[in-house]
Amino acid sequence: MSVKVILFYFLKTLGIILGVVVLYAILGYLLPFIEVSAKDDGEKKEIPIYIYTNGVHTDIVMPVKNELHDWSAKIPFANTTSKKTDYNYVGIGWGDKGFYLDTPTWADLKFSTAVKAAFWMSESAMHASFYRTMTEASDCKKIMISKKQYQDLVKFVEAKFDKDTNGNYILIPTKAVYSDNDAFYDAQGSYSFLNTCNTWANDALKAAGQKAAWWTPTDYGIFLHYK
Repeated sequence: MSVKVILFYFLKTLGIILGVVVLYAILGYLLPFIEVSAKDDGEKKEIPIYIYTNGVHTDIVMPVKNELHDWSAKIPFANTTSKKTDYNYVGIGWGDKGFYLDTPTWADLKFSTAVKAAFWMSESAMHASFYRTMTEASDCKKIMISKKQYQDLVKFVEAKFDKDTNGNYILIPTKAVYSDNDAFYDAQGSYSFLNTCNTWANDALKAAGQKAAWWTPTDYGIFLHYK
């Protein structure tokens, strides 16, 4: 094979890759503007949940315990470094295990981590963080939902946790926690550039009958509907 032929195929491949990246960037920006409207079930909106982002990952934050569900039963306070029990909210997110354990901020992102995450080459994880209070801000929005909507949300979130033979969530032993109030658990599903942590959080809102983006790979696509 001549040098010209090799160069031709190299440039063609490079052009395809760049084209996919550009198309992804365009769709990742435009598609989130298509809003999926909230579904009013006619019931009283009495349970507060929050969407919270650290700039990379979006979490769904819910009451630790209420009459409908007790998250601390399967996400024990004892699994956190602090082991404190006076938390009132728990934020849960799904994502690539490498991203979660090695990339708390974009500045920590490694090329190898990005490649593995983008192309279904690594495992996924659930991240659970406890909070005493939640304060609304540009990175944290409060949403009131009904009991039925909350039950649907709990069902959606629970389905993503890997479970042992007794139905318990499987803790990931690691020191790569973000603070003294969080822990990681094994999860189901494969992360990719089409199915990100923010895509999952967006789908969680849909499951709870809340407004959301039609599709979004970023936290921006979620929060633009809650300005």
